[in-house]
Amino acid sequence: MADQLFNLTGRTALITGGGSGLGRDIAAVFAEHGANIAVCSRKLENCQETAEGLSAHFGIKAKAYKCDVSQEAQVNETVQAVLKDFGRIDILVNNSGATWGEFTENMPLEAWQKVINVNVTGTFLLSKAVGNHMISNRYGKIINIGSVAGLRAEPPEVLNAIGYSTSKAAVHHFTRDLARKWAGHGINVNAIAPGFFETKMTKHTIAEHADAIINKNPMKRLGDPESLQGTALFLASRASDFVTGQVIAVDGGSSL
Repeated sequence: MADQLFNLTGRTALITGGGSGLGRDIAAVFAEHGANIAVCSRKLENCQETAEGLSAHFGIKAKAYKCDVSQEAQVNETVQAVLKDFGRIDILVNNSGATWGEFTENMPLEAWQKVINVNVTGTFLLSKAVGNHMISNRYGKIINIGSVAGLRAEPPEVLNAIGYSTSKAAVHHFTRDLARKWAGHGINVNAIAPGFFETKMTKHTIAEHADAIINKNPMKRLGDPESLQGTALFLASRASDFVTGQVIAVDGGSSL
């Protein structure tokens, strides 16, 4: 019974920012459980490496696409290409993200706009483009990647990136609002709010403040890939069919 609850055989997942970091980890666990995988990002080479590795290791169909999620034309072209190649999109993971560390009083407008455009507008554009297909199919699982930074205000010595924090809070509310709007179409919309994981985006912060971050965490550690993979698999599978509009913190209790 448990195997069937988490079985993704025959499903196709589109994962933005899937060429590296948390996106690649999520793509791997989906492929392990039978899903075909489409990964996209601005850096096609990373996505190609991920797709080739997943296909070879798990025997599933995987393909890479180049896409700037903040550009509507590119988003629509990518979604149409995935539908042409795979025939369907059952799972969407809005994982592409940007950040900019700076004191608020010194942050350039273009930095704020870049973060909002990728994290918020990109999530909207992909959800809209894929959502039209899911509405027609009366089925879909959308997983947005938020952050504990969007749940609480971190002290400046730990995280000083107000554009990032604001964007992730927006993603959380977008998740709840869209879940309410699309529940009648058979679409589940949920979000994961990771705490501190070792990724390219958090590399500098962790290098500077690792001891403080770990000491303030109730579990006294950083996140590991399996922690996020388990939650993502749950939200992508039948196991979460009665779960929608939720923001699940995977953070070792740091948001408590």
